[in-house]
Amino acid sequence: MTINGSLELPFLQREEVRMHKDINTLFECLWNNYLEVTPSAKKVHQLLASSEQGDDIINDHVAFRTFNIGKVGLDKLAAHFLALGYEEKGEYHFEAKKLYAKHFEHPDDTQPKVFISELLVEKCSPALQALVHKMVEQVDAGAVSADDFLYSGTHWQVSHSDYEALLAESEYAAWMAAYGYRANHFTVSVNHLSNFETLESVNQALKDAGFTLNTSGGEIKGSPEVCLEQSSTMADKAEVSFTDGKVAIPSCFYEFARRYPLADGKLYTGFVAASADKIFESTNAKVQCNA
Repeated sequence: MTINGSLELPFLQREEVRMHKDINTLFECLWNNYLEVTPSAKKVHQLLASSEQGDDIINDHVAFRTFNIGKVGLDKLAAHFLALGYEEKGEYHFEAKKLYAKHFEHPDDTQPKVFISELLVEKCSPALQALVHKMVEQVDAGAVSADDFLYSGTHWQVSHSDYEALLAESEYAAWMAAYGYRANHFTVSVNHLSNFETLESVNQALKDAGFTLNTSGGEIKGSPEVCLEQSSTMADKAEVSFTDGKVAIPSCFYEFARRYPLADGKLYTGFVAASADKIFESTNAKVQCNA
């Protein structure tokens, strides 16, 4: 995969176009866009893959963030995947973070699962609500159904001081203000790795290679008892162009998931809210992590 040189986050202005009609093309575009601000992902592949081609790196799921405002709500992002045959499977509530989420699966279980969350803006302070509505007002209605919306970045301009104001209340909202619409993270399926059998061994290899793991709630979130174990790196940093200057801030991260079989022998395909709550902290620079 190639990495585009620019880390600029575009202010998108374009007419409505058709959504992607090919899943593989969409995920390739999402991946290349993700690499622009997450260059460590290539190093993860080189570390975990059994071959230089990375043939056994299978994507368990990809995640997106948004606001629960009609124009850009969760359902608007989901429409891009529903059009490709995905089906809604589960919903999740994150009371402390004021988030709601759903996950989607494709009938072809070799395709990645999709996790989409949204900030419940009306539950936040009036100041945050005003900033978020001001951003969303700048989004062209046609852009939301454009084929590249899921990797289109920001459609607004904000100052670094606005970013800091959002960050003081909601790291999630601040991340959205800086990065907009793009994959927040990809996820390595540990079940499909040839060189590793456990999530513990994956984590150790990552730490030995110098990666910093998210230790919020422990290095491993979940357990075999809930049929899902997850871990993640802390986010890379990328330079973002705010209206009052460029600043390097946390961007995106890489997750690792090991799934366990249910009573019928099939692997669990859902998510565990308590674990996902801690995974969200991977973009939070204030989280205390081990080196």
